[in-house]
Amino acid sequence: MAAVVVMACVTAPAMARAGDACDALTARMIRATGASLAGRAGDGAVFRAADADRMSLACGKPRRMVFGAVAREPLRPYFVLIGLAGQGLTGARARDVEVLALTLHRRSLLTGAPAEGRTGAALLRCETGPREDMLADNLTVCVLQPGRTIVLRRRAGLNQGQRAG
Repeated sequence: MAAVVVMACVTAPAMARAGDACDALTARMIRATGASLAGRAGDGAVFRAADADRMSLACGKPRRMVFGAVAREPLRPYFVLIGLAGQGLTGARARDVEVLALTLHRRSLLTGAPAEGRTGAALLRCETGPREDMLADNLTVCVLQPGRTIVLRRRAGLNQGQRAG
């Protein structure tokens, strides 16, 4: 019984810090995109955004955002929203993430397969077509997450501003 109490005392502050970090990240994404918070559950958040039928954030490892559109070919503001979120989540330039999202979406439309790419610290995967998972109502889905550039730089002994080679 004492071990359970000690375990609860040790894990409660860590869980509170994780919740605070997710709150901060959620607030950052609201500021970056202009979306409003629809709800929080566990280590994630769901947003209301005029330009996406689904926009959610997972704060755990790896952090990621999922954007869904019912349309197979969403309007341009959908991709602008992904760009803004990319800048807020990863620090990559919003315009670069937006262009990457458009490019990957078009590639997925042409090939019928998911397309993946990277710009700056943003990794993005977009796919089109019918789905059979919890996103089944969405014909376009893009998943955004931070890349591992900084970790690799640290392992290589490079500072953020240094170039390899």
